[in-house]
Amino acid sequence: MASNAERPVTQVIQDIAGNLQEIVRSELRLARAEIKHEAGAAAKAAIAVVCGALLAIYALGFLLLAAVYGLALLLASWWIAALIVGAGLSVFALIALGIGGARLRAARRPAERTVRTVRTVRENITWDKHRKI
Repeated sequence: MASNAERPVTQVIQDIAGNLQEIVRSELRLARAEIKHEAGAAAKAAIAVVCGALLAIYALGFLLLAAVYGLALLLASWWIAALIVGAGLSVFALIALGIGGARLRAARRPAERTVRTVRTVRENITWDKHRKI
């Protein structure tokens, strides 16, 4: 085998290209491994959040049931207590829906502006292509 001093330039360039390709492949493998690790951690966190949300929903249901029972001790009938708790919960739900709807409408406005800007740019390009110099 020839020593490094006797190697042709083309072989040296091929070796460099091969080494660069191997470096890129190694970086891609590392990136894939990191993404898999991060995705696994995110999935575990998401599972914990979903479980916590489900438990919170059940807890809220039991608290509302306790409120019905508590009101039923003060009122003449169970159904009146359930109606009062349901009406109060409906008020809070309507408030939350109103706030959420307003925020969604506000969030869509920049997208509409972006669409108008893109349309204007396209019109300007079309005008520029068709104008006579």
